[in-house]
Amino acid sequence: QVQLVESGGGLVQAGGSLRLSCAASGLTFSDYTFSWFRQSPGKEREFVATISWSGGGTSYADSVQGRFTITRDVARNTLYLQMSSLKPEDTAIYYCAATSSYEGSINDLWYDYWGQGTQVTVSS
Repeated sequence: QVQLVESGGGLVQAGGSLRLSCAASGLTFSDYTFSWFRQSPGKEREFVATISWSGGGTSYADSVQGRFTITRDVARNTLYLQMSSLKPEDTAIYYCAATSSYEGSINDLWYDYWGQGTQVTVSS
């Protein structure tokens, strides 16, 4: 049974930082491409960042480029999202997702597995 479990969310002031983690089990971590998505109340889920199965390729939404960094630790079967210079508009539930494809996609239908999400709240 595949499980993706996010953690690290919380309440932070604008300008602060948080690091999200996504622990994966039940799959061969190095065979999957992983991404982060987020969803704010009343909005559709949106793509945040992706990292390829090899870890060599990353891509970011324009809204987080230069502030967020996606990484993966194959030894720990864990995906990370380092978030800096946080803004109130970053407030959302953050989800990790996995696909067996060689690259990620901004389309959430592309993904095979999802975590349950972790809440990030940025106060102004």
